[in-house]
Amino acid sequence: MRILADNDVVLDFLLERKPFYIEAKELLILAGLRKIEIYVAAITPVNAFYTMRKERDQETAFFAVSGLLKLVEVCNTDKSILQNAFTLGFSDYEDAVQHSSAAASGLDAIITRDVKDYKNATLPIFTPVDFLQHLKSQKDQT
Repeated sequence: MRILADNDVVLDFLLERKPFYIEAKELLILAGLRKIEIYVAAITPVNAFYTMRKERDQETAFFAVSGLLKLVEVCNTDKSILQNAFTLGFSDYEDAVQHSSAAASGLDAIITRDVKDYKNATLPIFTPVDFLQHLKSQKDQT
């Protein structure tokens, strides 16, 4: 399964934000084991670096984002994706760009803690907890 992890999930992992870190880490472990493919929008590593540098320091930010990029793929983002995001009716442009990037990349779902921000989504939207339960139920059926 190919999913987009949105900014909050990535930051939960990198900053070890409680109580969300556990599920975010589990998702990244599954990606490392090649059980799922995790993508991020092109804006996510930039946002993560900025936040990590503010909350920790520049060296930690470089290390964290560099490590992240070894585990995930990055969706292409171009002018058409940025423009399409305006047509989606999302209240938050950043979330619209992430959705537009995921849709253009043919991904299967988006994982976010803020499901309500994706109310106009055309892709399935899961919280990390719900997505992990979804994977488990799929595995149990086989």
